[in-house]
Amino acid sequence: MAKFELKLPKMGESVAEATITSWLKEVGDTIEADEPVLEIATDKVDSEVPSEVDGKLVEILFEADDVVEVGQTIAIIETDGEVNQDDDLAIDLEEDESDEDSQADSDEVEQHAAEAEAAVETAMETTGSSDYSDSDRFYSPLVKNIAKEENISLEELETVKGTGKDGRVTKDDILAYVENRGSKPKASTANNTTSKSDHLEPAFKNQENVVTSGEDEIIEMSRMGKMISKHMIDSVQTSAHVQSFIEVDVTNIWNWRNKHKEAFQKREGEKLTFTPIFMEAVAKAIRDFPLINISVSGDKVIKKKDINLGMAAALPDGNLIVPVIKNADRLNLVGMAKAVNDLANRARQNKLKPDDIQGGTYTVTNVGTFGSIMGTPIINQPQVGILALGAIRKMPAVIETPEGDFIGIRYKMILSHSYDHRVVNGALGGQFVQRVAQYLEGFDKNREI
Repeated sequence: MAKFELKLPKMGESVAEATITSWLKEVGDTIEADEPVLEIATDKVDSEVPSEVDGKLVEILFEADDVVEVGQTIAIIETDGEVNQDDDLAIDLEEDESDEDSQADSDEVEQHAAEAEAAVETAMETTGSSDYSDSDRFYSPLVKNIAKEENISLEELETVKGTGKDGRVTKDDILAYVENRGSKPKASTANNTTSKSDHLEPAFKNQENVVTSGEDEIIEMSRMGKMISKHMIDSVQTSAHVQSFIEVDVTNIWNWRNKHKEAFQKREGEKLTFTPIFMEAVAKAIRDFPLINISVSGDKVIKKKDINLGMAAALPDGNLIVPVIKNADRLNLVGMAKAVNDLANRARQNKLKPDDIQGGTYTVTNVGTFGSIMGTPIINQPQVGILALGAIRKMPAVIETPEGDFIGIRYKMILSHSYDHRVVNGALGGQFVQRVAQYLEGFDKNREI
């Protein structure tokens, strides 16, 4: 018999911690390998943590709503077979029976640890405290690490307003604080607390002056809803949003898709929607105008090498998520269709992984799904542009021919391009969306797939 430590797995380069939302198994339950044991939530995505072994759940080390660092042990699973002892996740049961032999050594270690801790506390009293355990407020290990790196004292950290559960300070809260903190001239210590707290209002405020009646229903915002709210307000406050609109004739695309969609589904087992065609055109246009594929960091512009297209997708609960098609410019139309369908399906089933929604450099959102002919989308930070696809409609149009002009029925749509006017001027923003339109209107109706 052996015990296996189930640890919080790595969930992407920028994800250092997660919140346990619920346990799917209870102590005593039998678990199979790859069977989900618990659900977790990060500031990126919700996901499940599966078991790596067959066995029985014998211990749960964290409760729901606890914040856990990547790599921490969250549960113990007892297995019937041998567990690879080279793996530091395994514990032999016999080790539990030999604790008495090492008790003396343990006491000595604890004594030395206590002496070291006392020395550290003495040093901290003279240099300024960076131990946040004295606070009655909860801070995650990630928030503490960021605060220590930025030399933020406990007193200063206490002034940061949190937007997480029960007012917890999230990673976004502390990073926003650090950014705003560095952008203001330093004042005296006495004035620092006041000046920093003045501009650290949460992304959404409790409107205490809202009058309600007995018949009104008060609905608590979901965790994801709160995050979306914060991201949207942060984006509007960060970027100078400007929009350009252009009408596009997509008749050739409409007819071509109708001609090939059934054969495509039989051959590839995938639906052929309009989205991969539009994504292909956007990727080509970004290659032509690479300064759309940038981010802003302080007073520096970061030009991205890879073209990773975010694809806004509506979830069944009404929320929104943006999975990312990595290196979209390297995919042919078949590959793009498969990537679009895969991400859309997994988004609807809540099976996206944290890596699936990271690294986007430009975003496309399809407002036409709901019948809207145009929109003014909010930029997905830290990107500098987002394109909204309007509904495709039959429209009367003037058709120019060598024999003269005439009126005909065409399939048309409107592209709405929102961009950050801090770094993207009107000429670049307009030329980019115009190039997307040119690729769509110039689509080869005789194209093979």
